[in-house]
Amino acid sequence: METEAYPPGDAAGHAFRGLRPRNQSLFLKRGHAYVHFAYGSCWLINVSSEIRGIGAGVLLRGLEPLQGIAIMRRHNPGAARESDLARGPGRLTTAFGIDKRYDGADLCTSGPLWLGSAPWAPKAIGKSVRIGITRAADRLFRFYERGNPCVSGPARLRS
Repeated sequence: METEAYPPGDAAGHAFRGLRPRNQSLFLKRGHAYVHFAYGSCWLINVSSEIRGIGAGVLLRGLEPLQGIAIMRRHNPGAARESDLARGPGRLTTAFGIDKRYDGADLCTSGPLWLGSAPWAPKAIGKSVRIGITRAADRLFRFYERGNPCVSGPARLRS
């Protein structure tokens, strides 16, 4: 319900400088987790988005908790509101207990972590500039569900 795209050749993407041991999961076929430690404080998860050998991904920025809320609260006891449990990429990984052991996981098969589809029709989708980057910062590659209280970022980027 909130993502940021980092397509091939994007100067802000971790794959921009090529394949490295740290980013090799971004070069797997679409649907694999790329988990990395950011800002010296939290894990972030991206989903590889291209064919094997082409580095690109989509950062999972936030989601609306629907199940497992008690577990998310145990992982993230500092979240005062339910809407804050997975609002923002660091809170999302904390709520789900995602860390480096999930790097490279195939998110399109059954397992402890997988991608699913919403049980309802999508609502209006907004787009904006990405958050927290300096390179290629003007690109409208952030996508989110309009009006959802679980969307992160400043109010001007959530309408």
